Amino acid sequence: MRAYQPPAPSLAPGVDVVLDRPGMRRTARILSAAPHTRGQLLLALEGIADRTTAEGLVHARVLVAQAALPPLAENEFYYHEIEGFRVETSDGQALGDVIETFPTGAHDVWVVRGAGREHLIPVIADVVKVIDRAARRIVIEPLPGLLDV
Repeated sequence: MRAYQPPAPSLAPGVDVVLDRPGMRRTARILSAAPHTRGQLLLALEGIADRTTAEGLVHARVLVAQAALPPLAENEFYYHEIEGFRVETSDGQALGDVIETFPTGAHDVWVVRGAGREHLIPVIADVVKVIDRAARRIVIEPLPGLLDV
């Protein structure tokens, strides 16, 4: 599997995970977890004893309970927390809500939708100025041209 954030300390023997993809959701216990190539992990899961069964899990997300996630350092956040946060510019212009995060290689990007528009906001310090968890609000300082059609 490809971890969102290698080395993925939450994926350890004894941890229960949810395997999730369209049309399928099941729980399994991790029997072993070992680093593999390019940030990937090899997982052995209880009840998954052969290659055919494992191939049936291709493209499934491996989810852990929030309580199993490592604590965050100052100024860190988990992307699942950010979904639904409203986004506005530093001058108060409402842009919409975060509906998705995706990686680009250089940095991650938030998809923000609102008022019939969609914006792609780079998750970088030059742009993201405030993440207010209590208010479920993000303030950005857009780079020139970022919000142009």
